[in-house]
Amino acid sequence: MSTTTLSPKPALTAKDFTTDQEVRWCPGCGDYSILAQVQKVMPGIGVPKENIVIISGIGCSSRFPYYMNTYGMHSIHGRATAIASGLKASRPELSVWIVAGDGDALSIGGNHTIHLLRRNFDVNMLLFNNQIYGLTKGQYSPTSEQQKITKSTPLGSIDHPFNPLALAMGADATFVARSMDRDPKHLQEMLVRSHMHKGASFLEIYQNCNIFNDGAFEMFTDKGSKPEQSIFLEQGKPLVFGAARNKGIQLDGFKPVAVELGNGLNEGDLWIHDEKDFYKAQILVRMFDDPSAEGHLPRPFGVFYETERACYEDVMAMQIEEAIAAKGRGDLDKLLRGREVWEIA
Repeated sequence: MSTTTLSPKPALTAKDFTTDQEVRWCPGCGDYSILAQVQKVMPGIGVPKENIVIISGIGCSSRFPYYMNTYGMHSIHGRATAIASGLKASRPELSVWIVAGDGDALSIGGNHTIHLLRRNFDVNMLLFNNQIYGLTKGQYSPTSEQQKITKSTPLGSIDHPFNPLALAMGADATFVARSMDRDPKHLQEMLVRSHMHKGASFLEIYQNCNIFNDGAFEMFTDKGSKPEQSIFLEQGKPLVFGAARNKGIQLDGFKPVAVELGNGLNEGDLWIHDEKDFYKAQILVRMFDDPSAEGHLPRPFGVFYETERACYEDVMAMQIEEAIAAKGRGDLDKLLRGREVWEIA
């Protein structure tokens, strides 16, 4: 009797998630970095390629599904979240990723975004925030700062901008985080954390549009200014920043205050980050000062908040099972042949 030895499947690499499509973003666009980091982490999440789905809306970022060798859908403006919800409800075993821009997800798609988060489908939402409409050639977006001069606001925008993470917290998102295109290692870590979370993860990614809004986040990403202007959140560790790690954040009541270390003040006296603390997360997302304003606080990056809550698709499946157990499985043919009819006048 002969035996057949099955060879284990070779480990996947980033190249396995690369398609034969020409990547068509403007040279220097931050989307290239985000694509590279997603392709790098995918082999390590332990999900077969055929069980991964990328769903996008409309915008520069929404080309993403073409460049990922997985299943995907380039859907319609603002509705990627709705389509992803339907897919997850019907195929809960899939790993579903939503890619959307700030205009796509927070303007026409704003309503869909908040309901996705409150329902807590087990999906991962990547918000590419470049504070501009790039695909339609540089109009201001819901995250553009006030007085922004664009083609649609030649005298300066008078709109007050959205704070995306504060919006997510207000929608009771169960995972809220922020990263940037120009810190590959940190972005990879946040992508993995998003995948590991059971529930709707909301990851805002600062993404540079070098054509229509170049340098919007330079203060947070440039090597010279980044240590002073950015603060990286680590679970159980103090909020420390500065090129010499000689500064930190304390809480004065409910108000965060930047302090200098030394003269009897050490890291143990600072705010210790706790991802599970809902109330402190509300304060952290409001550390959203204008980086050009005098006395502004550094901008946080990392996981702001994570909690557990039942996922919509799991509760829905349970409800259906209970209904079948109580009433029996439905019969569509019997329903159609029933006595209840509708008359069209």
